[in-house]
Amino acid sequence: MDDQGGGTTPDGTRGFSFTGRDAELRALLGALSGARPTVALVEGEAGIGKSRLVAEASKVLRERHLRVLAGACHPLREPLAYGPVIDALRRIGPWLPPVERLGASTGALAPLLPDLAAALPPPPPALPAVETGSSSAGLHRFRVVSGVRTLLEAVAPAVLVVEDVHWADDATRELLLLLATDMPQDAALVLTYRAEDLPAGRPVLGAPFRRPPGTGVVELRLGPLGEAELRAMAREGLGREPEAELVRTLLERSGGLPLVIEEDLLTLADRPADADPGVLRVPRSLGEVLAERRSRLGPDAAALVDVAAVLAVPAGEALLAGAAGLDEDRAAAALQEAVASAVLRQTGPDAYGFAHALAQEAVYDSLPGPVRTRVHRRVLTVLLALDPPPLVQIAHHTRAVGDRAAWLLRAQEAADQAAAVGDHGTEAVLLGEIVEQPDLAPEQLGRAARALAYSVSVSTLSGSKAAALRRILGLPGLPATVRAAIRASLGTVLIYQVGDLSGEEELVTALTEAGESDPSATARLLALLALSETGRFTLAEQRAMVERGRALPLAQEDHRSRSMLDLAHLSLLSTAADPAVPGVLAAMPRGGSDVPVLQHTATMLCATIARSIAVGHDARAAADLAGTRAMVPLIRLPVLEFHLTCQQIVLDWQSGHWDEAERGLAAFRERYPQSRLGFGGLPGAVRGLIAAARGLTAQAATVFDEVLAGGLHLNSIGVAAGRARLHLGRGDTRAAWRTLTDPLDFLTFLDRKEAWAYAWDLVPTAVETLLALDRADDAHELTARHATGIQGRDAPGAIAEQQLCRGLLLAATDPDAATAAFDLAAAQWTGIGRPYRAALAAERAARTRTDPDEAVARLAAPLAAFEHLGATSDAARCHRGLRELGRQAPNPRGRAGYGDRLSPREEQIRDLLASGATNKDIAAALFLSTRTVENHVARVLAKLRTTRTDLLRTDGRHG
Repeated sequence: MDDQGGGTTPDGTRGFSFTGRDAELRALLGALSGARPTVALVEGEAGIGKSRLVAEASKVLRERHLRVLAGACHPLREPLAYGPVIDALRRIGPWLPPVERLGASTGALAPLLPDLAAALPPPPPALPAVETGSSSAGLHRFRVVSGVRTLLEAVAPAVLVVEDVHWADDATRELLLLLATDMPQDAALVLTYRAEDLPAGRPVLGAPFRRPPGTGVVELRLGPLGEAELRAMAREGLGREPEAELVRTLLERSGGLPLVIEEDLLTLADRPADADPGVLRVPRSLGEVLAERRSRLGPDAAALVDVAAVLAVPAGEALLAGAAGLDEDRAAAALQEAVASAVLRQTGPDAYGFAHALAQEAVYDSLPGPVRTRVHRRVLTVLLALDPPPLVQIAHHTRAVGDRAAWLLRAQEAADQAAAVGDHGTEAVLLGEIVEQPDLAPEQLGRAARALAYSVSVSTLSGSKAAALRRILGLPGLPATVRAAIRASLGTVLIYQVGDLSGEEELVTALTEAGESDPSATARLLALLALSETGRFTLAEQRAMVERGRALPLAQEDHRSRSMLDLAHLSLLSTAADPAVPGVLAAMPRGGSDVPVLQHTATMLCATIARSIAVGHDARAAADLAGTRAMVPLIRLPVLEFHLTCQQIVLDWQSGHWDEAERGLAAFRERYPQSRLGFGGLPGAVRGLIAAARGLTAQAATVFDEVLAGGLHLNSIGVAAGRARLHLGRGDTRAAWRTLTDPLDFLTFLDRKEAWAYAWDLVPTAVETLLALDRADDAHELTARHATGIQGRDAPGAIAEQQLCRGLLLAATDPDAATAAFDLAAAQWTGIGRPYRAALAAERAARTRTDPDEAVARLAAPLAAFEHLGATSDAARCHRGLRELGRQAPNPRGRAGYGDRLSPREEQIRDLLASGATNKDIAAALFLSTRTVENHVARVLAKLRTTRTDLLRTDGRHG
């Protein structure tokens, strides 16, 4: 029967899980479930989640067999005395003991609870007519308080919840105060309220409340939710991973208020995934709260609030006063009143505004049109007198008063200023508004559209970039040269940010559109095509593009054209591992305050980091990455952070910091969910290679196939090698060779791109595959081609791979020479800083030894390295080698020696299960039979008392 009470507290579910209040819920439950009596005060602004917190706590309390009674105060003009308490007690009937066991004092409640009168003692004798302040009135209040207290004691353990106490009448407030100071022994009182809506200067219970002896008191003040909690709600409400841009927009709109977040998400859930969040409206309840507060303000304070709503950004007292037409003294008093009423809040030393964007929007929407326009004009007059003038705000207010011609000039000035300080996001917004205007002059449209395309391409806007550029490209009346510039930005974004190689076709089309009329634009397009990493052009053809661009008239005089041609030239040198690269990098200026010069340096460094890693210059890449990242805040090119994050993931993988690489990849995919680079390209290669090393062969194969579906690319060389090695591990050598040569001929690709210096394991894998196919002559020829290709190149990784190839060729005929070659490769990889590659080479050296003792001794170091890295599959292969040599140490505890604890083998099984491995994956990774794995899995799950699905959910690396 304990589940039948409940009152008016809503369940608050609305389709969303309880999020972001775990600490507050634990504190509240700890107070209410522990030693009673207890009084809990829960404070927070409208929509912050007070009711939801109390509802969640109430559910748990009922499960713990506490009786929860709930009522709420309402903003009535003439509220009923004791209304919320009486409302809560109306549901107490099923819990009441026989009437003879109830105290006589409860009879005082019979007239207030007519439906329960028969279950209560008779009411006490009537009092004389009650007059305000009379002793009879006091006796009546005492009878009610005593009756409520006795009734709670009769149904204890009980919790009385009264919500929205800021609306309580004086009689109810007095009742709650008296009850709180003398609670029944096994009862609790929970009160929720909004401090900003309490009667001026009065505490929540009308008088100061001090903790009575023997009564527990907990006070909770709820703050806004953060980005992580909002993201979790959005993921649940939308049924997909929300874009970072959407999360930021919703957080800014809502100020972290759960009510607003839920309303917005419920609205967006019924709209397409690309719906504009700007069309969301202010929730009705929030608008009503703000309207009610504003209605209580005096004329001066209301005028100040209207100005703040029109300004839309926090402002100082002088600006607010000037636009409101108030002198200093009246403005100070008005501002104090607006802040005290919680309509405005102080956001800085001399900055006042609304708590969040929706509060401002609610007040702004409530202003009649003529009032808005009048306030905009007054604000504009004050802003124009400032030095320096805030151009973005001036443009906004100019448009609001309807002066289109003046607004176009102001908006262009503001966009130019934003571009000058590197605020490309603001620049893009302003230019976007300009190009949407009808009947613009062609030169005005062309200038704004070209600038908009560039600002979009270098801003931090993520998934919407390509769509935005296509919309610009679709504007009617654009000259061909402007279309070429916009298409160039589109192609760049598609290739380098979205990971869509179709962007290369956009660049080729743009080159045709540019024609001969704009040499600088043509030079930049040639530079972009010379940066291509696909098999469409040979490296020789790309060198010719750079030379053609440099020969164009005026190209060398245009800073952007010259910078991009220099970038392409350095990238080509880096791809071929030209020894001149370190000198070029060293000569670049990295200090000073010349922003264009530093932008050029940072862009050049960023373009070469991935290539430095590819050829084995990891230390140089790490230094350049750190230096470039330090410059990003100074040079105002936030888009570089996108590429630096990708390269950090690869460096973490190569240096053996696999957990950091996986965390970085997960963060990258969360921040840039619409970029394919989180699944393909270098990050995709890392994702697949880690999965393969950990024995997750099915997951690795899926990742590799996704990347290879994108075609030939310098960054997919390692993926081809990884996919081929999965086939080799299963003994399918023909499938391995097809991966390398059909339909994507990676070996020919190395020739076309002169990329023999790229050390992504492609050539050693191909040599091993050819030997397994009994094509030793072809293996020797490929090794010789590789040696010729890296001759004179500055490529430490390629040198290590050449030694690996030599070791593979010599293993069958000259084990000692093969061992020496593998040892040289291992030493080279160690010097580069790649422990996994070094361990693989050392393992090969051990396997060439014919003396079992020497082989066992040599396997110890790579085995330890694999186990430290978490390379489960490689470690298992070493253990199998030791078993084959008869030197695997037996388990000193015996098979059952671990009891309920996991054995080392079972810990491996657990880790693989948690990462999503199938039984077949585990068998392949650990070199065990499927039946053996099935038995291991059953024991692991039994010992952990969990299921495969639950174990998978606890692992943050999966997916």
